[in-house]
Parts: sequence; C-alpha cells; structure tokens
Amino acid sequence: MSDIKLFRTDNGTVEELKGTSVAVEKSLQTLIEQHLETFLGVRLLASEYSTGKVHGGRIDTLGIDENGYPVIIEYKRALNEWSCPVSVDSDRLRD
Repeated sequence: MSDIKLFRTDNGTVEELKGTSVAVEKSLQTLIEQHLETFLGVRLLASEYSTGKVHGGRIDTLGIDENGYPVIIEYKRALNEWSCPVSVDSDRLRD
C-alpha cells in the first residue's frame, strides 16, 4: 500500500486502519461512485462520461461539488496500487 495511513480515534485511543487493494479498476470506481458524497462531498453526474467525437475519450467519474464546479476523477494504477487523483477542470467541460 501507499504511505498514506488512516486512523480511527475513540475515547483517547488511536488505531491504524489497514488498507487493502483492489484487483479491478471498475470495482474501485463503483465503490467510490456509490459513496461519492460521503467521501468527497461531490454529487455524481455521470460514470464513463464520453468527451465526444472530437476528443474521443471518456471521463471515469464526473461530479459536481457544493460550489457548482465540475469534478473529474480518473482512476490510475501504478506499481500494483490504485490511485484516484481528483481534478477540477471547468474550462475543459465548457468547450
């Protein structure tokens, strides 16, 4: 796993939460999309959103934040670990 660690605190005690990895990108994507508002405070707009014929791509997860800004999530795998970079690129979506 990565160097990022999560902890649970309860009545003055601290417990490290052990992480796990997923074998398939889609299972991570599905989990995050099902709980997007809880994880990031973002409302899901679309999954596998097509960027159209000109760009010929897709956005893994497209959402909107509490300020009305678009949130683009792309899932990437590196060194046998999954990462989930989140970016906001409102200019890309307004074209």
